[in-house]
Amino acid sequence: MDMIESMISIVVPLYEEEENVPLLVAEVADKLSEHDYELILIDDGSTDGTVAAIKKSRAADDRVVLVQLRRNFGQTAAMSAGFDAARGEFVVYMDGDLQTDPADIPKLLARLKRDNLDMVNGWRKDRQDASLSRNLPSKIANALIRRSTKVRMHDYGCPMKLMRVEVAKNLRLYGEQHRFIPALADMYGTRMAEEAVSHRARQFGESKYGIGRTIRVLVDLMLVVFFQRFTDRPLQLFGPAGLIALASGLFIDLWLSMDKLLFGAELAERPMLLLGSMMVVTGILLFGIGLILEMQARTYYEATGRKHYNVREDNDRDS
Repeated sequence: MDMIESMISIVVPLYEEEENVPLLVAEVADKLSEHDYELILIDDGSTDGTVAAIKKSRAADDRVVLVQLRRNFGQTAAMSAGFDAARGEFVVYMDGDLQTDPADIPKLLARLKRDNLDMVNGWRKDRQDASLSRNLPSKIANALIRRSTKVRMHDYGCPMKLMRVEVAKNLRLYGEQHRFIPALADMYGTRMAEEAVSHRARQFGESKYGIGRTIRVLVDLMLVVFFQRFTDRPLQLFGPAGLIALASGLFIDLWLSMDKLLFGAELAERPMLLLGSMMVVTGILLFGIGLILEMQARTYYEATGRKHYNVREDNDRDS
């Protein structure tokens, strides 16, 4: 699918948002009247009238694009489907609950062009959500992600992001990883910044978020950190841990052996004998896992032809 220069592709995953669809379409049309855009609405297996509302809006406005998933795959999958369908030079991600304001899109686009960035992440400085069920989990998650990934953003989960199309199409999103887009984009070598955006209270429907999702954020965070630091060198993670465990186990077993030979100590009931043996086995297993993953990483890159680096197109080399 050919890219259309200067057009903005607005990607909006929707799940049970029947009442919000016509308001969203009308607001985008009103506030982006001076811009060329397409509004990609992804229905993530809704069981209400969301699809009918999208089709009605599409009949009245040919800038509306419907992507209908066969079942509820989750927000990350819906977002990926929208990114794949995008045809514009710039891609905007925003939620369909009307809490984000399309009027912020031109501001993000101006910031991206002015500073020659690849992505601008929104920042809900004045967030209009329940303090306990939404704001608290968000603050905890942001602090954990910021500390673990070393990507300095105030609001990783802000449902307003603008990026160049090549960034959107090179993101590899799985599970619940839509929260980690800045960290995943950083792996791609993305130049990014943060811009304050407005945030409004929800008018219709119910939020699909809650404090229970913090646990899933922790699980996905460990996966993202591994991808960010050790995707192409897993032996550097498992190798040192395996060598430390192996050396510790050998030292314990050597010490016990000397104690037995020199002083006749009884070893059968000593827990240190089991600990030393377990650490030797653990060290060998960890180092072996690192080697296997290293070979798999090399096989992956060689078989798929993918590179473990990315080159910018705007280089100065003469042709």
